[in-house]
Amino acid sequence: MQTSIKHDDAPGEARSLTTKPRRGTKVRRQRVKAAWLFLAPMLIALTLVAGWPLVRTFFLSFTDASLSDMGAANLIGFENYLVYDDGRWYGVLADSVWWQSVWNTVYFSVVSVSLEVVFGVIVALILNAEFKGRVIVRAAVLIPWAIPTIVSAQMWAWMLNDQFGIINHLLMNVGIIDAPIAWTANATYSMWAVIMVDVWKTIPFVALLVLAALQMLPKDCYEAAEVDGIHPIRVFFRVTLPLITPALMVAVIFRLLDALRVFDVIYVLTSNSTSTMSMSVYARQQLVEFQDVGYGSAASTLLFLIIALATVAYLYVGRKQIQLGGD
Repeated sequence: MQTSIKHDDAPGEARSLTTKPRRGTKVRRQRVKAAWLFLAPMLIALTLVAGWPLVRTFFLSFTDASLSDMGAANLIGFENYLVYDDGRWYGVLADSVWWQSVWNTVYFSVVSVSLEVVFGVIVALILNAEFKGRVIVRAAVLIPWAIPTIVSAQMWAWMLNDQFGIINHLLMNVGIIDAPIAWTANATYSMWAVIMVDVWKTIPFVALLVLAALQMLPKDCYEAAEVDGIHPIRVFFRVTLPLITPALMVAVIFRLLDALRVFDVIYVLTSNSTSTMSMSVYARQQLVEFQDVGYGSAASTLLFLIIALATVAYLYVGRKQIQLGGD
């Protein structure tokens, strides 16, 4: 009897074990379907707004389209990118101005994002401390980020002007310089002037993200460190920094994407100067001023590919670092 009971119970147990995954799979499928149903409108809108212009730009990069007559475009293959003719290389990849714009963009991105992260963390730590008027200071810090980039760039262009700019006036009054400096016209200072304006505007963005991460940190770790007499700097590098790393990664990836496609602040301050020309400014010059849609589309496509590769590489490296930190 005992053996028969075991044999009778075994199929029931097997059936119960097999039905649970089926139910779980069914629920999971329903959730996936619901998720795709809710995401469908956004994906359709994103395809129409971003996908179609991207595909059209990619197609135009293989043509000789001109802004004056778009209907007369002919397919020319990779000639806008690189072609060898009569003993010389032609195309975007053979243009020294393009490679100068690539270097300018990379240099601008690395320096500006690095400074923004450093100063953003410092500002966030200050705003996270307890002091009188903290709410007012937090609101005031966000003002540069709230001002439109075009407005802030033009405002700084006036202040950096060598004739009537207040920056030169203040520096001359304190004896740092003897004569006015054309900050945005001089190739030696123009890139640093652009970086300064960009850092001034975007520090609040990084500080806001880091401040949100600091507000969520557990207090018991700091209380234990204070009891043990650990120096605050060591606590920051051993406790605070690892805990806010995910927030910093988000801030860096957003700022890196903005910096690689920077256009407005550079164009307002220095126009088409080759010393500060970014990839976006180069593409705009080819499209609008030279009216070469095919050539400009090739430059825009290369810009998109560079940003995409930089994003994938950064996310891969960041994920590896997080996995190593977790192990």
